Amino acid sequence: MSYSIIMVATEATPFSKTGGLADVAGALPLALKRLGCRVTLFLPYYRETALRGIDVEQTGLRVTVPLGSREVEAEVLKAANTEVPTYFIKRDEFFDRGGLYGTPDGDYFDNLERFAFFSRAVLETLRERRFEPDIIHCNDWQTSLIPAYLKDVYKNDLCFAHTATVLTIHNIAYQGIFAPELYPLTGLSPALFNPEGCEFWGRLNLLKAGIVYADTLSTVSSAYSREIQTPEYGYGLEGVMQKRKAVLHGILNGVDYNEWDPSTDRLIPANYSADDLSGKDLCRKALLKEFGLKLKKGTPVVGMVSRLVDQKGFDILIEAIDEIMALDMGLVILGTGDKGYQEALKALSAKYPQKLSVRIAFDARLSHLVEAGSDIFLMPSRYEPCGLNQIYSLRYATVPLVRATGGLDDTVRDFNGQDANGFKFEEYSADGLVEKLKEALSVYKDRPKWLALMKKGMAEDFSWEAAAGRYIELYAEARKACLKSNQPKR
Repeated sequence: MSYSIIMVATEATPFSKTGGLADVAGALPLALKRLGCRVTLFLPYYRETALRGIDVEQTGLRVTVPLGSREVEAEVLKAANTEVPTYFIKRDEFFDRGGLYGTPDGDYFDNLERFAFFSRAVLETLRERRFEPDIIHCNDWQTSLIPAYLKDVYKNDLCFAHTATVLTIHNIAYQGIFAPELYPLTGLSPALFNPEGCEFWGRLNLLKAGIVYADTLSTVSSAYSREIQTPEYGYGLEGVMQKRKAVLHGILNGVDYNEWDPSTDRLIPANYSADDLSGKDLCRKALLKEFGLKLKKGTPVVGMVSRLVDQKGFDILIEAIDEIMALDMGLVILGTGDKGYQEALKALSAKYPQKLSVRIAFDARLSHLVEAGSDIFLMPSRYEPCGLNQIYSLRYATVPLVRATGGLDDTVRDFNGQDANGFKFEEYSADGLVEKLKEALSVYKDRPKWLALMKKGMAEDFSWEAAAGRYIELYAEARKACLKSNQPKR
């Protein structure tokens, strides 16, 4: 089935990125197009996008968006020469900033205004251009007002008479929660601010609005779709998720093997494949040089590329670091995040300069180098909706060691089980991490077993085609749900 799809996200490669959402929003539209869908992508026009040198065209279109008591104008730009038509909502007041969502000190104070404005501007652009999409596919809390707008503000608009909405929850911990007195900024009817709608313990919760009003919902792995219905992982929205579980689906993210393939990767110093792994040793040497580690030959390198936040397991990593540094291994960490973790990791790298190197940066070249040059890739996450780095690691013959949660649990099969491709531990603790790391280092010494793990990982296929097919099935369900909605569009 071919659908007309509007993909709305607040980051997408190669235009802007803070995390995995950008990879998904950049790759999924291309995969859907290859399956015959007509896809258009909408993004904010950030300073980062301008600094990346993205060629843009003037559309001549400006739309006016009501924002509380004022009306705010948006300029609509279009990316030049892209396979998927990509439009940008430009408003320097909101998007010409150093970060996408905030700074290391916290979120921007006006994020409600910024993303309510963006969401309404997308819908106004569709109206002006007379797009009548089959599906508007929203992503995370920043675009979660769109389903509510279509059920409320635009419920009688003929442009959206047959438009269904899908909301993908990439991380339920980030919900977009704001003070109740800011609710008028959304432009939604006061009647929607209630416990069955946008209200969450007296506050405005944008993600909840999307969950309640979207026609169908998805998360980025099967395990995570189950986990977010529990108090441990639901972050207060588990009850809402349970109410909507009939329309909730877990679809594992794919990866773009055009970008992440060691046999063709232009960002690594030497290419390699399952038939010839010699280039991986050259990548390892380049990684050690880049990070300033001098390990004796045969010492395994453990790599991490991550946001430096609680979710990613840095609390148990730091708790265990003295034990880890006593093991025969080196550790390289690349990432940005909470100032506390940045400072703690810098201090630890100074304490263990021969075995631990930390680079506080967001750097595409270095992330590819860490994947290619490491022997083990570490992801000890408290929770992980999908995770992409463990999938990249498999293709790069870098054996993943993960905690068994969310997409990590779905994609990594432990060495002690059948058809193993990595290592995973169950208990979220420093002890659990250290014991599994010791096991992995022990297996590393058995070259035939380790080589079998490497080649098993390289043979895995997590391409986007399978995921895109699942989304097309989800779109069909969303269309049916839209027609049966308690608030039909007229």
